[in-house]
Amino acid sequence: MTTRVVTIDMDDSLEVVRDIFKKVRFHHLLVVDNQKLVGIISDRDMLKAVSPFVGTMSETTRDRATLNKRAHQIMSHHPVTVRPSCSSQEAAQLMLARGVSCLPVTTKDGEVLGIVTWKDVLRTILDSHGFTDVS
Repeated sequence: MTTRVVTIDMDDSLEVVRDIFKKVRFHHLLVVDNQKLVGIISDRDMLKAVSPFVGTMSETTRDRATLNKRAHQIMSHHPVTVRPSCSSQEAAQLMLARGVSCLPVTTKDGEVLGIVTWKDVLRTILDSHGFTDVS
């Protein structure tokens, strides 16, 4: 589990979300409301939601307006989550079964504690087989 996560509010604009993705090396941002997890936005969600012409010579007012959408409009609602006691094997099985690339780790009340990504699972597998971490 990675405990360093970035959270955003439901009403943050996609311009704010885009700027956060540019600054951090994360592929997922957790959307919270009153400190409870309500959704998740991936960098792929952003690519689909924002016009590819933003920031180019071809940008129009309509393209730029895609940055005014709000996080809640593009987030995945009801994300698949796990508790801190979840094993790496269980996390891997759940990711494959549900077709997700990360699992937010939450308390039973929905407060965010961290996130497990496919990279975390691979790192654990390599460590368990005596390979050194390449990060």
